[in-house]
Amino acid sequence: MVSHDMRAVRLHEHGDTDVLQVEDIERPTPDEDELLLEVAAAGVNPVDTYFRDGSYEPVSLPFTPGVDVSGVVAEVGEGVEGFEEGERVFGTGIGNSGSQGAYAEYATIPTDRVVQLPDDADLTEAGAAGVATVTAWRALIDHADLDPAERCLIHGGSGGVGHAAVQIADAVSARVITTASEAYHDDLASLGAETVLDYGRDDLADAVLEESDGGVDAILDHRLDDYLQFDADVAATGCRVVGIGENSPDPGFTNDGAARSKDVSYQFMSMFNTPDLRVPLGGIAHLMASDALSIELARTYDLEEAGQAQKDVMTESVLGKVVIEP
Repeated sequence: MVSHDMRAVRLHEHGDTDVLQVEDIERPTPDEDELLLEVAAAGVNPVDTYFRDGSYEPVSLPFTPGVDVSGVVAEVGEGVEGFEEGERVFGTGIGNSGSQGAYAEYATIPTDRVVQLPDDADLTEAGAAGVATVTAWRALIDHADLDPAERCLIHGGSGGVGHAAVQIADAVSARVITTASEAYHDDLASLGAETVLDYGRDDLADAVLEESDGGVDAILDHRLDDYLQFDADVAATGCRVVGIGENSPDPGFTNDGAARSKDVSYQFMSMFNTPDLRVPLGGIAHLMASDALSIELARTYDLEEAGQAQKDVMTESVLGKVVIEP
């Protein structure tokens, strides 16, 4: 007889959020190189919705979404070293490539995408950290090679990646300029932004140039189809632009000479190409423990509200992240 000993969000077919249902299923057993976690929190990300609607198709159905997770180690795979039952951990990169995700009371995670969480770090915040913080870290530290005192423009500072990027850039003593709705300006200033500009103002490029003394040294761009040319126009000579997303797949220049004349470099990236997720995760854990980085939790949901959480992450403007607590 099958033991139904945990609850999980499942989809048996691709579609709208109504395909997400909470079911009683058997608790998974960790493979040799995996941990079984009692899930504390699972961040909700746009990529989760792509697995749900079929844009990114899992290997097999039924499927549990959720690429980000935090929790307490409940069981250690036979080949695992360096982890013990009862430890608090967080990670990312599950719920893709056919593996089951974290919208559940328990989840397995390979040890190459999870690290221990220091005692001083918040476990729920850590559950929402993965995709957002690793993306920001990879963009600014690995690709942009951001240095102290450099001028860094972060588009969309109130978003999950954006608000993490503001804090990471501040942690390396960069001069942070970010854009956001006016409602979030004070919050972003408190997180480390030196200048916060309304992204809707008509003279935004002029304002960035003025605040950066003539141009920025690094840019994190989450909407390349809107800002590809803008980035070239506000860049200083040698600026590094890192692109992490777009609404339309055909961004283009209206005048690429603005980029060529200043030797601007462009790097497009995906978090899922990170060679070793433990490296940025370890850096994030240190920043969280030292209060240099916090994840703003805009809203929390339970398993039954997973569909609403996915709707909100795609349609609502919030500061920070939304998270599911099983």
